[in-house]
Amino acid sequence: MLLQLFIINRSGGLVYTKNLSSIAPTLSVNDVLRLGSTFHGLHAIATQIAPVVSAGIEGLQTDTFKLQCFQSLTGVKFVVTATPETMDLDALLKSIYELYADYVLKNPFYESEMPIRCELFNKNLDRLMQSRVNKNLPKK
Repeated sequence: MLLQLFIINRSGGLVYTKNLSSIAPTLSVNDVLRLGSTFHGLHAIATQIAPVVSAGIEGLQTDTFKLQCFQSLTGVKFVVTATPETMDLDALLKSIYELYADYVLKNPFYESEMPIRCELFNKNLDRLMQSRVNKNLPKK
Protein backbone atom coordinates (compact mmCIF):
# COMPACT_ATOMS: atom_id res chain seq x y z
CA MET A 1 0.00 0.00 0.00
CA LEU A 2 1.29 3.42 -0.96
CA LEU A 3 1.46 6.02 1.80
CA GLN A 4 2.84 9.36 0.62
CA LEU A 5 4.38 11.09 -2.38
CA PHE A 6 6.90 13.92 -2.20
CA ILE A 7 8.44 15.87 -5.07
CA ILE A 8 11.59 17.78 -4.14
CA ASN A 9 13.13 20.37 -6.48
CA ARG A 10 16.85 20.44 -7.26
CA SER A 11 17.40 23.07 -4.54
CA GLY A 12 15.92 20.83 -1.84
CA GLY A 13 12.55 22.55 -1.58
CA LEU A 14 9.41 20.49 -1.34
CA VAL A 15 7.22 21.44 -4.31
CA TYR A 16 4.51 18.76 -4.02
CA THR A 17 3.17 16.37 -1.42
CA LYS A 18 0.20 14.05 -1.42
CA ASN A 19 -1.16 11.47 1.01
CA LEU A 20 -1.90 8.36 -1.00
CA SER A 21 -3.66 6.43 1.75
CA SER A 22 -5.92 7.00 4.71
CA ILE A 23 -3.40 5.22 6.94
CA ALA A 24 -0.59 7.63 5.98
CA PRO A 25 0.51 9.71 8.96
CA THR A 26 -0.92 13.21 9.03
CA LEU A 27 1.95 15.68 9.18
CA SER A 28 1.94 19.42 9.64
CA VAL A 29 3.14 21.63 6.80
CA ASN A 30 6.34 22.38 8.72
CA ASP A 31 7.03 18.67 9.28
CA VAL A 32 6.53 17.91 5.58
CA LEU A 33 8.85 20.75 4.55
CA ARG A 34 11.45 19.59 7.08
CA LEU A 35 11.24 16.01 5.78
CA GLY A 36 11.76 17.16 2.19
CA SER A 37 14.81 19.27 2.93
CA THR A 38 16.29 16.65 5.28
CA PHE A 39 15.97 13.92 2.65
CA HIS A 40 17.55 16.22 0.05
CA GLY A 41 20.53 16.81 2.37
CA LEU A 42 20.96 13.12 3.18
CA HIS A 43 20.72 12.26 -0.51
CA ALA A 44 23.48 14.78 -1.33
CA ILE A 45 25.71 13.52 1.50
CA ALA A 46 25.23 9.90 0.37
CA THR A 47 26.54 10.76 -3.11
CA GLN A 48 29.68 12.28 -1.60
CA ILE A 49 30.56 9.64 1.00
CA ALA A 50 29.92 6.55 -1.11
CA PRO A 51 33.13 4.61 -1.84
CA VAL A 52 32.12 4.31 -5.51
CA VAL A 53 30.22 6.65 -7.83
CA SER A 54 26.69 6.78 -6.45
CA ALA A 55 23.38 8.36 -7.41
CA GLY A 56 22.56 8.88 -3.73
CA ILE A 57 19.81 7.23 -1.73
CA GLU A 58 17.58 5.21 -4.02
CA GLY A 59 15.71 3.29 -1.36
CA LEU A 60 15.36 2.59 2.33
CA GLN A 61 13.53 -0.29 3.93
CA THR A 62 12.55 -0.74 7.55
CA ASP A 63 10.22 -3.11 9.38
CA THR A 64 7.38 -0.59 9.15
CA PHE A 65 7.80 1.23 5.82
CA LYS A 66 9.67 1.43 2.56
CA LEU A 67 10.97 4.63 0.92
CA GLN A 68 11.90 4.75 -2.76
CA CYS A 69 13.46 7.69 -4.62
CA PHE A 70 13.81 8.45 -8.32
CA GLN A 71 15.99 11.41 -9.29
CA SER A 72 15.46 12.87 -12.74
CA LEU A 73 18.34 14.14 -14.86
CA THR A 74 17.42 17.69 -13.84
CA GLY A 75 17.82 16.84 -10.14
CA VAL A 76 14.13 16.74 -9.21
CA LYS A 77 13.51 13.91 -6.74
CA PHE A 78 10.33 11.84 -6.64
CA VAL A 79 9.98 10.06 -3.31
CA VAL A 80 7.26 7.62 -2.32
CA THR A 81 6.70 5.87 0.98
CA ALA A 82 4.82 2.58 1.21
CA THR A 83 4.22 -0.42 3.41
CA PRO A 84 7.09 -2.95 3.34
CA GLU A 85 5.32 -5.48 1.10
CA THR A 86 4.60 -2.97 -1.68
CA MET A 87 6.22 -3.89 -5.00
CA ASP A 88 7.16 -2.06 -8.24
CA LEU A 89 7.89 1.32 -6.70
CA ASP A 90 10.53 2.10 -9.34
CA ALA A 91 8.01 1.68 -12.16
CA LEU A 92 5.47 3.78 -10.26
CA LEU A 93 7.97 6.61 -9.74
CA LYS A 94 8.88 6.61 -13.43
CA SER A 95 5.17 6.82 -14.31
CA ILE A 96 4.78 9.76 -11.93
CA TYR A 97 7.79 11.41 -13.56
CA GLU A 98 6.13 11.00 -16.98
CA LEU A 99 3.00 12.69 -15.65
CA TYR A 100 5.19 15.47 -14.21
CA ALA A 101 6.89 15.97 -17.57
CA ASP A 102 3.61 15.93 -19.49
CA TYR A 103 1.41 18.04 -17.24
CA VAL A 104 3.70 20.21 -15.12
CA LEU A 105 6.75 20.98 -17.24
CA LYS A 106 4.69 21.55 -20.40
CA ASN A 107 2.32 23.87 -18.55
CA PRO A 108 3.15 27.40 -19.76
CA PHE A 109 2.05 28.86 -16.41
CA TYR A 110 4.34 26.69 -14.27
CA GLU A 111 7.55 28.29 -13.05
CA SER A 112 10.45 25.95 -12.40
CA GLU A 113 11.29 25.33 -8.72
CA MET A 114 7.87 26.61 -7.58
CA PRO A 115 5.15 24.54 -5.85
CA ILE A 116 3.14 22.40 -8.24
CA ARG A 117 -0.46 23.54 -8.59
CA CYS A 118 -1.64 21.84 -11.75
CA GLU A 119 -5.12 20.35 -11.92
CA LEU A 120 -4.31 18.07 -14.87
CA PHE A 121 -1.33 16.63 -13.00
CA ASN A 122 -3.50 15.97 -9.93
CA LYS A 123 -6.27 14.32 -11.98
CA ASN A 124 -3.88 12.07 -13.86
CA LEU A 125 -1.96 11.21 -10.70
CA ASP A 126 -5.24 10.20 -9.05
CA ARG A 127 -6.08 8.12 -12.13
CA LEU A 128 -2.65 6.41 -11.96
CA MET A 129 -3.10 5.64 -8.25
CA GLN A 130 -6.60 4.27 -8.85
CA SER A 131 -5.41 2.03 -11.67
CA ARG A 132 -2.69 0.70 -9.40
CA VAL A 133 -5.25 -0.05 -6.66
CA ASN A 134 -7.54 -1.76 -9.16
CA LYS A 135 -4.65 -3.84 -10.52
CA ASN A 136 -3.85 -5.11 -7.02
CA LEU A 137 -7.42 -6.06 -6.11
CA PRO A 138 -8.04 -9.82 -5.93
CA LYS A 139 -9.63 -11.28 -9.05
CA LYS A 140 -13.09 -12.87 -8.72
